[in-house]
Amino acid sequence: MKKKVNHRQRLLLLIISGLLVWLSLTEADLFHSARMEVIALDRNTDLQTLRLSFPLDPLLDDGQKIYFLVEKKYLEVIKQAGYSFSLETSRFLTPSEPGWRQWLRPQGGINGAYHSYQELASELKTLATAYAGLARLYVIGRSLENRNIYALKISDQPGLAEDEPGVALIGCHHAREWISVEVPLLIGKHLLENYSRNSQVKSLVDAAEIWIVPLVNPDGLEYSVLNYRLWRKNRRLNLDGSYGVDLNRNYAYGWAYDDLGSSPEPASAVFRGTAPFSEPETASIRNLFQTHRIAAAISYHSYSQLILYPWGYVDQPTEDELLLEQLAEDMAALIYQVNGRVYQAGRAASLLYVTNGDFTDWAYSFYRIPAFTIELPPVDLLQGGFWNAEEDIQPIFQENLPATLYLINWAISSYDGTRGTRVRPDRFFDRGLAKEAESIVKGRLGAAFKGKESR
Repeated sequence: MKKKVNHRQRLLLLIISGLLVWLSLTEADLFHSARMEVIALDRNTDLQTLRLSFPLDPLLDDGQKIYFLVEKKYLEVIKQAGYSFSLETSRFLTPSEPGWRQWLRPQGGINGAYHSYQELASELKTLATAYAGLARLYVIGRSLENRNIYALKISDQPGLAEDEPGVALIGCHHAREWISVEVPLLIGKHLLENYSRNSQVKSLVDAAEIWIVPLVNPDGLEYSVLNYRLWRKNRRLNLDGSYGVDLNRNYAYGWAYDDLGSSPEPASAVFRGTAPFSEPETASIRNLFQTHRIAAAISYHSYSQLILYPWGYVDQPTEDELLLEQLAEDMAALIYQVNGRVYQAGRAASLLYVTNGDFTDWAYSFYRIPAFTIELPPVDLLQGGFWNAEEDIQPIFQENLPATLYLINWAISSYDGTRGTRVRPDRFFDRGLAKEAESIVKGRLGAAFKGKESR
């Protein structure tokens, strides 16, 4: 005799069966369900016009071709517009090039040695408890989906607001850049674990307030881990039904300066949002800077192996070009000494591409501090792209550690507690943001994609 299945049991069975189906998805299934393809165009194509005409997500430049992530529904329209491209989706799903390593499936579970939101929260709480005399964990904001945005403050008196320079190490504005979570987290762990046995670490921690914010975009990271590995933005439901704001286009300085460095189109990979700081995730970083004396900052991204400094919104030097260049070159040299890996240093708009509304321009312009974007390894697709191998986490952290310690030391040695760590009310748009035609980067075909993507 058959047992009668009630409504609640039926619902539970449906949930379990749906979960089993999801767990059986391959990376190709995820691409199909997202209706996405990777296309490649010759790098001599008029890519600026293409970008302004269609919502494309640039992935990388291999020197000959530019690779984009694009919704399938646009393929025919792009072709009708006269653009010639090849479909390259399989290269991102089934490695075929010589030397390609198996990046797509980590060994230790769905995200392997990389941290999910919950794993990161647990580790940060553990560190704050184990090193209570040196660390305090703060919630500086909440994401759209109500996840905490954590900041681990490391100092010799973490519960006090001392007259010391703050250094902010920030990770994961972009969801698919998993390695950008690990580097600031491991730097924080190194400082705590070596305070009692390394005199250099002790002197830095005693004289500074170091803020570790490994995960600005927790909703996006979870979506990247659980649903779609190449997800980039946050999880804002936009008015047109698309999802996501590019958090690194949502800061106040230069926001919406033009439609090349960011996009007004919600479906675009570089959609800037409806207003500066429209997203709670970027507002949390603003709040951190408004309430603490931050004297230097690094925002970690991947990939390309670059150290970038302002300006990003125009290809012009800042008033502090020589200082920013020197600091970036020094950090690149220190990185090279560890593993022999070359990170190029340069002004963001000239070395990589124009961006407006990004973190580093904002931090420099509002607070007049050295602010850098470090694009972590690898340098190209054949070395893994966004899919860093788990065994690369430690080497990438180790090579970045001396450069970070150097910047902390610089912040301490040059700190003046009476100067610009508080925003001046007249600072907004007073540093050459007048839109002059000659200052906008135009006519540099392909320059916007040197390395990987529109950050």
